[in-house]
Amino acid sequence: MEVKLAEKMGVSRTPVREAIRKLELEGLVEMLPRKGAHVAELSAKDIMDVLEVRATLDGLATALAAERITDEEIKELEHIQSQFLAYANKDNLQGSIKKDVEFHELIYRASRNERLIQIANNLREQIQRFRVIYLKDYSNPKELIKEHQYILEAISTRDKIAAQEYAQKHINHQETAIIKAIKNMKGGGGV
Repeated sequence: MEVKLAEKMGVSRTPVREAIRKLELEGLVEMLPRKGAHVAELSAKDIMDVLEVRATLDGLATALAAERITDEEIKELEHIQSQFLAYANKDNLQGSIKKDVEFHELIYRASRNERLIQIANNLREQIQRFRVIYLKDYSNPKELIKEHQYILEAISTRDKIAAQEYAQKHINHQETAIIKAIKNMKGGGGV
């Protein structure tokens, strides 16, 4: 597999091997003897672990953003939220996912904490897999839109305590919805 990937990408095997090892360390792939790498399944426990970390990180980032965000960034966050609303109302999953990512990324940038951003980026790929399940199977998009609006309002009024609470509740609701979706999937064991 490494040879094929290296040839296809026009690089030596070493960077391919290193990339696969990094993906393995991040829990995105599993290496099987004599079979190579395959995409790792995610259990409900894996999801809960990542979302517990994410709830804490998002709460911190949102509290810091409430203190440090600029007026221009608030306008940008409002614009992203209105686009998110438009995509959600049209049942446009890809557009909704893109705007959801942009919404949370802007909050992290507004935190002005580079280490926090770096840690969040390390979780991004794992979280992306969950985000698709969450938005695809979310039974009430109006509730999700309302959660984003509460976060936006708390940040806009620079209420760091409310911002942190709303961000953590938002992630906790995601956890509940994702676990429910996984249990409803065939096999219920992994994603």
